[in-house]
Amino acid sequence: MLIETEKTPNPSTLKFIPDQKVMDSGSRYFGDKEEAAGSPLVAELYEVAGVTAVLLGVGFISVTLEGHDWQDKKTEVLSAIMGFYLSGEPLLSGEVSVEHAGEDSETVIQIKAILDEKIRPSIAQDGGDVVFERFEDGIVFLRLQGACAGCPSSTMTLKNGIENLLRYYVPEITEVRQAQ
Repeated sequence: MLIETEKTPNPSTLKFIPDQKVMDSGSRYFGDKEEAAGSPLVAELYEVAGVTAVLLGVGFISVTLEGHDWQDKKTEVLSAIMGFYLSGEPLLSGEVSVEHAGEDSETVIQIKAILDEKIRPSIAQDGGDVVFERFEDGIVFLRLQGACAGCPSSTMTLKNGIENLLRYYVPEITEVRQAQ
């Protein structure tokens, strides 16, 4: 099995790219050790000292480390990923939370489509993801995850990239903000 690594714009996060699919679709973010119980792989990654977040994408695993001293930790993370794939365990175990499935307005449907088709693919290239939280009073609230969470460039990505693109396609949008 081959696992490539790529640096991301966030020096605390590395992107690990196995030679096989990670998720069938979408992404799943694990922001702490308690959430990691839903995935044997992520639970193993949280055993590496200093790991603070993991994002599973279709073709990658982004791991965020406290600080950015990857020199000693990269081998441990690679070993955990390799061990998981050799174990044959399922990626996710137990109940997996499902995104809100209520009825969305036409504007929200359009926002989600633009995020999925135009924005997510480029953010995934950097080992991150963007999650729609809500739309109210012309403001779109998004949550950046993976390499994008805490990245020095995240404000520029949100304001200059995502906001400009969404406002171009959806005139009802006045602003894009990071969800709290």
